[in-house]
Amino acid sequence: MEPKEIQKLAITATKGRLLGLSAIHRAASGHTGGSLSVMDILTVLYFHEMKVNPEQPRDPDRDRLVLSKGHCSPALYAVLALRGFFPVEDMQLFRSIDGHYSGHPDMVHVKGVDMSTGSLGQGLSAAVGMALAGKMDSKNYRVYAVLGDGELDEGQIWEAAMAGAKYKVDNLCAVVDYNKMQIDGITDDVMPLGDLHAKWAAFGWNVIEVDGHDYAALADALDQAKAAKGKPTVILAHTIKGKGVSFMERVFTWHGKAPNDEQYAQAKGELEAHLKQLEEEGK
Repeated sequence: MEPKEIQKLAITATKGRLLGLSAIHRAASGHTGGSLSVMDILTVLYFHEMKVNPEQPRDPDRDRLVLSKGHCSPALYAVLALRGFFPVEDMQLFRSIDGHYSGHPDMVHVKGVDMSTGSLGQGLSAAVGMALAGKMDSKNYRVYAVLGDGELDEGQIWEAAMAGAKYKVDNLCAVVDYNKMQIDGITDDVMPLGDLHAKWAAFGWNVIEVDGHDYAALADALDQAKAAKGKPTVILAHTIKGKGVSFMERVFTWHGKAPNDEQYAQAKGELEAHLKQLEEEGK
């Protein structure tokens, strides 16, 4: 990946963090930590990897994305808005009675959302079904499922993992936002996940580990996933909960908490300063 593209992706992700944080603050409700940690992953997918067209959001040949960790809709909505699926101004309607941008993705009312999600553990099953349908219909589209690491506590994830391996859906790539935290604390304390690399491999998946905030590394991992044949791929993307805001990083209590006015002003200031620096470096 060229340095210019990396710069553009970093700028886009920072704008996405600002949009998502603004929406959460305005609504005084939402999931902050995971939305910030997953932003770079979604940015690389929608602005580098996926074959999508905002003018034809239901194109039958498009790539699909299932945000299985649906509570992080502020990140998905922000990226979809920046990609052109709907006006950026609509982000002000997040969790508002006046709009359809609910706290979890809604495929019926929000352009660009491929699956309504929210109940954790179910998204990977939907993604396996989409990928299998693509195989049966001889389609070339790819399916991406973005999971949370706390979500891996759900048994349905592993049922879907078995199905994906059985049906050899190599057009499916799951990405785990592996920030090591969930709503109640550190994942190793709440419910230890063990050796995730070995676990996914034992379930018959191609496994790749990567820094989830390294745009070039993410792009390379997605290329490797496309090259893998005969089995689905999972990318364990190591991330930082609350990425980009100093006082939110690696603090699990920001999982589902909105910033107050003072906290928002500080977070906004930090992100805007980072954005300004990136834009100046890109000149």
